[in-house]
Amino acid sequence: MMEDIAVLQKLIDESSNIVFFGGAGVSTESGIPDFRSVDGLYHQKFKYPPETMLSHSFYVSHKEEFYEFYREKLLLKVVGTADVSKAEPNAAHRFLAELEKAGKLSAVVTQNIDGLHQAAGSKNVYELHGSVLRNYCQNCGKLYSAEDIFNSNGVPKCSCGGDIKPDVVLYEEGLDNDVMSGAVRAISNADMLIIGGTSLVVYPAAGLVDYYRGNKLVLINRDETARDSIANYAFHGKIGEIFSQLHV
Repeated sequence: MMEDIAVLQKLIDESSNIVFFGGAGVSTESGIPDFRSVDGLYHQKFKYPPETMLSHSFYVSHKEEFYEFYREKLLLKVVGTADVSKAEPNAAHRFLAELEKAGKLSAVVTQNIDGLHQAAGSKNVYELHGSVLRNYCQNCGKLYSAEDIFNSNGVPKCSCGGDIKPDVVLYEEGLDNDVMSGAVRAISNADMLIIGGTSLVVYPAAGLVDYYRGNKLVLINRDETARDSIANYAFHGKIGEIFSQLHV
């Protein structure tokens, strides 16, 4: 593994326009569960499949059940309680923020909705699937925090009476065009693309990888992915543990 770390360090040292593309595996070391691993949400038993409960149509037709699931499974670790510790940025988030501060990393493109990259200090973050930290009234547009939603009961209501919706891209909803175009632009111009903590099976997000034009495509994931073969370098392990051995 030390030889692999040395290779990765050399690639970073020789790069000046790095882009990081990450998924749920970046935040699992902060205690936030992912979806597709053996112990992820998709392997737990619920009344409805998680994909159904996190869909636009389910949000419209079963709002109370949507929010019950949303509070427990997507907000609990982000907000934290007396019994459940709040998720904090881990070594991966912190290292990427340091790379950006040093002028070596130009953007983070993330599928995560937890805001941990920004909490670690990253500034240029493209949130493909939105953020639980932003919520808005569907009637008047007033903004609300994750704490507001977590501490509400049933369907959260705005002071105007409208329903409050998370600024999260649900299944059946399209990605934001400005976010997508910004991510495409960043990846297209990168001299090094690091992909971490993602199985690369969720589209259209996973398709962004194809916009990279360079020869330093690095894939870091706990398990093998179907796209390991397209990477110039593939590393298997926890991304936080790997990044904690690198320096800016």
